[in-house]
Amino acid sequence: MKPLSIIKLVVKNLRARKGRTILTILGITIGVAGVIIIMSLGGGAQSLILGQVTKLGSNLLYVMPGRTADNGAPIPGLIITSLIESDAEALRDKGRVPYASAVNAAVSGAATITWNNKTVDTTFSGTDSEYSQIANFTMQSGQFMSAAETAGGANVVVLGSEISDELFKEAGVNPIGQVIKVKSVVQENAGGVPLRVIGVIAPLGSSFFQNQDRLIFLPLAIGQNQILGIHHLNSIYVKVDDAANVDSTIAAIRTTLKQQHHILNDADLDFDIRNQAEAVKVLSTITDALSLFLVAMAGISLIVGGIGILNIMVATVGERTREIGLRKAVGATRKAIRNQFLLEAVLLTSLGGFIGIIIGVLVSYIIALVMQKLEYDWAFIISVSSILLSVGVSILTGIVFGLFPAMKAAKLDPIDALRYE
Repeated sequence: MKPLSIIKLVVKNLRARKGRTILTILGITIGVAGVIIIMSLGGGAQSLILGQVTKLGSNLLYVMPGRTADNGAPIPGLIITSLIESDAEALRDKGRVPYASAVNAAVSGAATITWNNKTVDTTFSGTDSEYSQIANFTMQSGQFMSAAETAGGANVVVLGSEISDELFKEAGVNPIGQVIKVKSVVQENAGGVPLRVIGVIAPLGSSFFQNQDRLIFLPLAIGQNQILGIHHLNSIYVKVDDAANVDSTIAAIRTTLKQQHHILNDADLDFDIRNQAEAVKVLSTITDALSLFLVAMAGISLIVGGIGILNIMVATVGERTREIGLRKAVGATRKAIRNQFLLEAVLLTSLGGFIGIIIGVLVSYIIALVMQKLEYDWAFIISVSSILLSVGVSILTGIVFGLFPAMKAAKLDPIDALRYE
């Protein structure tokens, strides 16, 4: 029997059992779509993480109060006061930390802003003028705080774009020069601190799952003394002049702060230095491992679909036993019978794989659009390897799970097959 004739016969048999055919390919479709979607999600997550590094730079170090590297995370609610402003000043000393191009001391907290009759909840950052060298941003209007303003604790504030729009856009008022009142959500003074708006930062989007456009920036002294009522720092950011100098800068920071805090042994450290590039590597490793795990789960769907094909094909052989006997009686060889049933299984899985690819690509595209609408740097990534893997696995599934029923059909004795009821 010619190959074209076998294909026509296979297609005719599959069309005659449309309901069974659809149910059979469903498991393969789900498995293939799952593999593509999961690999696309993994690629999108990687692009999101790398996008955050591009925004902040891979040569940025965080100095946090408390030692967390070996002893685990701090106890929730525990306030650690081991970093103070003089620590930041020590790190600005080029003789002690030569490769630090900028050092920024900061505190932060939740705050409520009031202007006229409008109230907006936000997050504030008490910072200094060097923040403009740490973060990559441009001003939409006005200017960022100067060194004189931050050093003197001037009553000024810089707004994120969303906060500015919420307060002033509807009223049609230029935010520059307006006076708002800012108070911590735990502050007892209900009136808040009056601050004059001197600038609005251009839209930044989200960074590490925080909306940067809903932040406000005010002088460190204002944040510490008048809003939070504290004298310690939440963090110190150190920007290194070159990525090649990160390791030596970490060592210099550790040495400097040990001297500042009169610490002799590393076991007694009361601060932790975090390298953003290392944090990204950890996150990337986690996303890779999670993606592999989820791909394995999707692979189980392919196996389940393959078992479904095996069951259906075995049942089909039983239903078509007399047909097989008749074909063998008129001269069909074992090879022709085997190829017919094997081709049926391969066509089922290939069709399921093709539909799965379409669904997987479509769903991945929709997810990417949704994430981009939420202002995340999420790229739509469909790798050729995921499609080739899906197609290869679906065809292999058809061959593996279709071979047994195909061999069973080929081995049937024509006389016994014709007598089969």
